[in-house]
Amino acid sequence: MSGVFFYGTLRDPALLNIVLGTDASVAARDAVLPDHAVTWADGQIFPTITAQAGASAPGLLLEHPSTDLLARLDFYEGGFGYDLLPVQVIADAVQHSARVYFPRPGMWHAGAPFILADWQERYGALSRLAASEAMEYLGLITPEVLAARMPMIRARAASRLAASTAADVPTAVRSDTRADAVENLRTDLLHSGHFRTEARQLRFPTFGGGMSDEVRREIFVATDAALVLPYDPVRDRVLLVEQFRMGPYGRGDPRPWMLEPVAGRVDPGETPEEAAHRECKEEAGLANIRLERVGSYYCTPGYSTEYFHTYVGIAGLPDDLPRYGGLDSEAEDIRLHLLDFTAAMQLIETGEADNGPLILSLMWLARERGRLRAAA
Repeated sequence: MSGVFFYGTLRDPALLNIVLGTDASVAARDAVLPDHAVTWADGQIFPTITAQAGASAPGLLLEHPSTDLLARLDFYEGGFGYDLLPVQVIADAVQHSARVYFPRPGMWHAGAPFILADWQERYGALSRLAASEAMEYLGLITPEVLAARMPMIRARAASRLAASTAADVPTAVRSDTRADAVENLRTDLLHSGHFRTEARQLRFPTFGGGMSDEVRREIFVATDAALVLPYDPVRDRVLLVEQFRMGPYGRGDPRPWMLEPVAGRVDPGETPEEAAHRECKEEAGLANIRLERVGSYYCTPGYSTEYFHTYVGIAGLPDDLPRYGGLDSEAEDIRLHLLDFTAAMQLIETGEADNGPLILSLMWLARERGRLRAAA
């Protein structure tokens, strides 16, 4: 059986061990694939490989991989839409038969040269978290299903990483007890699709001292999101988006179309501010906005990990804004509304504004409106 040649991110020992499920990285040795180059996949957080005469792609050669290791590799790389093809690599000045996971033609466009150390610094921790979740699904879903789920898997990993590396928030009033004081006894995966649901069996420190009884808690594992209420201080009006929402529909609301701020998921490698600018352009055609931070918060902390970064976006809102917005690729069907400030505030009084981010953003705007208008 020929070996397997790893290039790009799988040269990272920690990531390789997660994918293989064992410390097989110690058995891999340095090798190169002649006449090939490893570059960033344009617009992505991972590399691709292309044929390039005279180039040399660095990597690792793992000889005689077991059937189990190959199955794990096929699952993980299949999740990226890659196929295993035969090549000849050079290790210790000797040519070896090996196989390499190549992207399918036209899948990615080559970007700048890929440097492993740069990837490790920028995306290594995120990618290892994503790989850990991805490999949980081995034997449960196909590589093709994994490929479709990988964007959300990476987004969940980015959210977990953001939470773990965020600056400490004050604990002047609430408890300073750390999360590592909680005893997580067991985690069960209840559902995995576009979203993920877990059940945790755990014990936590009590305010009276000691530990709680063992309890079971279910968690809806979501991502971070950026939300923007566009506001024109010169014309004193706001922009709202309207779209069908599953939450109201699932609750039995007879009118499940909602008025909301512009909103969208924070993608891996993206800051909340970058996501806010991108979503304003995608949903409302607004390319030039100035963000005023409203706040960041858990929207439903009793059971959901979803975390909102909320802004008011200062921008000119002319009458000829597009009537409809959204991306066809995400099946978004969005209608845009321009309302003067007084009419927008009346939505709170009438109850037509019935979601937290819109109410919070409008109330923040009411507080800061005089300052914003004076500076316009």
